[in-house]
Amino acid sequence: MAEPRWLTDVEQRAWRALVESSRALFEALDRELQRDADMPHTYFEVLVRLSEAPERSLRMSELADLTLSSRSRLSHAVARLEERGWVERRNCETDRRGQVATLTDAGFAVLRDAAPGHVAAVRRYVVDALDPAQLAALTEIGETIRARVEGDG
Repeated sequence: MAEPRWLTDVEQRAWRALVESSRALFEALDRELQRDADMPHTYFEVLVRLSEAPERSLRMSELADLTLSSRSRLSHAVARLEERGWVERRNCETDRRGQVATLTDAGFAVLRDAAPGHVAAVRRYVVDALDPAQLAALTEIGETIRARVEGDG
C-alpha cells in the first residue's frame, strides 16, 4: 500500500477552514430557522425546492437529488412536512412506483414567512461578509468541489 500523501500546513488550514466554516454556518442557519419558523434547515430546503418547481411538485427521487439527501432521509422529512400540512405526497401518474411531493398553500405561506429571515441570515453571514471578488471565488470554489464530488460519484 502506498504511503498517504499528507496535507501540508497550508492545505490543512484550507481544509479545516472549509469544514469549520460550513459547520458553523449551517448550525447558525438551522438554529435561526428553528427559532423563527419552527423548522430545521433541511425542511426549509425541501420547501424551497418544491416552491421553485413547476406546479410546486417534484418526484421524490428528483427532490432527493436536489436536496442532496438520501431517499430514506428525504422520505422521513417529507412525512414530517405532511404531518404539518405543508407538503402532500401522491403516487406518480406515469410511474406507479414513484411518488410526487407537492408544496401546499399552507407550506408556501410558511416558506414565504420564513424566507426573509433566512435570506437576512445568509446575507449577514456570507454575502455581506465577502467582497465581490471573494464572492466570485467562493462560487467558483463551490462549483469546482461539487463537480469533482459528483464526478467521482
